[in-house]
Parts: sequence; structure tokens; C-alpha cells
Amino acid sequence: MKRIIQSLVLVLALMPASLAGETRVPDSPGEVQLSFSPVVDRAAPAVVNIYATRLVAERVSPFFDDPFFSEFFRDFSMPRQREQNSLGSGVIVGEGLVVSNFHVVENATDIRVVLADRREYAGQLVLADEEADIAVIRLDGGEDLPALDFADSDAVAVGDLVLAIGNPFGVGQTVSSGIISGLARSGQGGGAFNAGGYFIQTDAPINPGNSGGALVDMQGRLVGINTQIVTRSGGSNGIGFAIPANLVARVVEQAAAGAASFTRPWAGIEVQPVDADIAEALGLDRPQGLLVRALAPASSFAEAGVRPGDVILEIGGHALDAPGELSFRLSLQELGSIVPLTLLSDGARRIVGVEMRAAAAASEAIGAAPVTIARPGPFQGLVVQELSPLLAEQLGLRRELEGVIVLGMENPGRARNFQPGDVISQVNGQAIRSMADFLAAADDDRRTWQMVIERGGGRVFLTWRG
Repeated sequence: MKRIIQSLVLVLALMPASLAGETRVPDSPGEVQLSFSPVVDRAAPAVVNIYATRLVAERVSPFFDDPFFSEFFRDFSMPRQREQNSLGSGVIVGEGLVVSNFHVVENATDIRVVLADRREYAGQLVLADEEADIAVIRLDGGEDLPALDFADSDAVAVGDLVLAIGNPFGVGQTVSSGIISGLARSGQGGGAFNAGGYFIQTDAPINPGNSGGALVDMQGRLVGINTQIVTRSGGSNGIGFAIPANLVARVVEQAAAGAASFTRPWAGIEVQPVDADIAEALGLDRPQGLLVRALAPASSFAEAGVRPGDVILEIGGHALDAPGELSFRLSLQELGSIVPLTLLSDGARRIVGVEMRAAAAASEAIGAAPVTIARPGPFQGLVVQELSPLLAEQLGLRRELEGVIVLGMENPGRARNFQPGDVISQVNGQAIRSMADFLAAADDDRRTWQMVIERGGGRVFLTWRG
């Protein structure tokens, strides 16, 4: 009731000016709620249109995929390149830098950025991170331009008013309003970050062309970069996602420092959400945290004392309930810093400090260099590499998988039994745990070989006779 009375008083206070045909800029936070124009005036000049040109291969024969006619039209079905144009949005964040979505400028050969006042600049991609779907573009001669400040995206709450600014369907710069509908939402596919990611959800209408545009709060600060929608029709259904500003700020910070790619701390850890059954078994009053399933030996989490079976409740004071939240929180940390981790271990809570290290700093790194097998036999011509836990993680394989992975083959006819991505885990009954194991097993003159290969999530048994 008190809020309703305050609103009525506010409307009555403004009514005489409205009846007299006068307009004025609202001079209090309460009056801003009656018009978003002061926020738009502050934020819109920093939101830009991005025109990206890329070359794509185009098949010119309708019989290219036909198993019979393709043989007759082989010479006429060679792909040719054509230009493809895409439209998206971006946000100027200072120092001549514009942030947008990776998918807006992916493989672009030419980037053109157009400001709200119709000034145009050539853009150069300086940092691209497919995992977070973020790209940073530097404008030629665009240092002194309006820019948005970053809001603390951890401080936003469900129900906060927000505006989405972008260029939907190419109609021109458009502003839509809504609220924060949810936090820590998972996206709808894409890179590793998107697959289990951490997004801000809004009901402010977001449509194709809004990608890379701004989601701003009532102070005109950048809350997030609009990136995805959930839709059945191709248009807005009131469920849109934005990349939180805190992650965007970290990526921009590294781009401004000259980095060409975003470096995030490496966890070397495999976790799963704690469901009701696990919570009951652990004596928790409700499902919370992440159960640790496995750790790489070089993981800084393992060095800090985290063990399989522990439950990670918080990192840096932020509660965790989904694997994507852990990935997101790690991405926000400074490399080299020590971050507190709250654990439930053997029924007791404890706090440990975990050093934030990049993947390249892990002692096992990616593993040994690739090796080309020259010895005659079933592996001749294979290019293989030892599969370390870190490499398995980067390739989306099970962390506990051991063996050597096939990267390619210099003699496809000879090594026709293998495919790139195969993991050779056993040779003639001997388990392959390292490159040394594989080379020792391959150094044999026998005529019959038996191999176990992990392929596409399944297991293949091969017999080779020379």
C-alpha cells in the first residue's frame, strides 16, 4: 500500500506539467521509472551496429551429394567461394575497443562498425573467445568515443529493470525494456561455456541482430552482452540470455593488455551437481554444491587438498550448484591469485586456498609432442600424441581415459583402420598409459595384432594381420 501511495503522489506531482504541455528531465530515481529516456540518452550512443563479411564455400551442383550422379558431375560440383554478410550489435567499452559476440564476427574477412550517429569505422578483431562467445574489436581511429561503464553483474537481482539495446532484424537501433528474469541460467548450445554456462536471463525482447548488443541497468551501465534467445518462431518469446558484465570485463581487460586469446584458470577437476539422493547420503539438509568426481594430478585443486568425494560449496564466497557456475567463477579470477574454496569433506566444512593457474602452467601441460610412427606395421604413418588429462579435457574426452590419441595419418591407405580422434588404449593385451608404453608395444615384428580403441564414446576391437 505504501508503494502505491508513493506512486500516486509522484503521478500527481508531475500531472500539472504534463497538462501544460511541458517536458522536463526526471530529477529523481522515482521519476526515472516513468521514462527510460535519460537512461537511453546515456547508453545508446555507445551501442553500435557491426557488419561482418566472410567468405563461404558454395556448392554449385545439385547432384553434389547424390551417390550416383556425383560421379558424373564431379568436375561441375567443385565449391566456389562467395561473400556472406552478417549483422549484429556491439558495445563500445573504451580505449577504442568494441565488444560483441564471437558468432557475429566468426571467420570475418572484413568488419565495419557503425555508430548511432552514423559514423563508420573499420574494425580489427583483436581477441576472440568462442567458449564464452565474446569478441573484442579495435576501431581504427576510434579512441575518443562514448563508452559504457561496467556494472557489477553479481549485484543484479531478479526483478531489476533493464534495457536491451541493439539492431534487431536490421531495422535500426532499437530499445526494449524488461526485467532480470533469472540468474545462473544455462544457454542453448554453442561452445563449452555455453553448453553449461552462466547467463543472465531477461524478458526484454531480444531478436536476431541484437546479438552483441547491450543489456543495461537504470544507471546506464553495462549489465551484460546479449547473446542468445529461446525461440520456436525465430523471434523473441521473452526468454533471452546475456553474458554477465563481470566476465566481459575480464576478457576486455586481457584484450586491452594485448592478448589475442582469453586465458582462464585451469581447474583439472571433474564435478557433478549434488542431487537429493547424494545430499541425503552426505547428511546435507538440501542439495547444494558440486561433488568432486576426479582430479588431474597437476590440478591446483588437488594440490590444495581437494579429493574425490569432497563437495565444493563455495568459491571466492560464491555458492556453487552447477558445473557451469564453477567454470564461470574460475574465469573471473586473476591468474596467480589464491582463491578460498569452501568444502564439505568427511562430513566437516573446511576452507582451503587454491592457486589460479593457466593450463600452460600445469606441470603436465598438454603432454608430449606428437610423434609420427615410421616403423612398418599397423601404426605406420600414424601421427599420435600422449593423452594427458588436460588434453582429454580440452578435447571433451573422459578425464580418466588413458592412451595415445590419433591426430592424423600420413599414410591413409596403410592406416585405414584408424580415424583422427581415436584413442589407442590397448595393444596386444598391454595397457597403453603413455607414449613410452605405445612405442614399446609398437616395436614388434609380429604379424597379427590386436588393439582396443576408444572411439566416439564406445570401444572398438581391431585385429590386424600383416
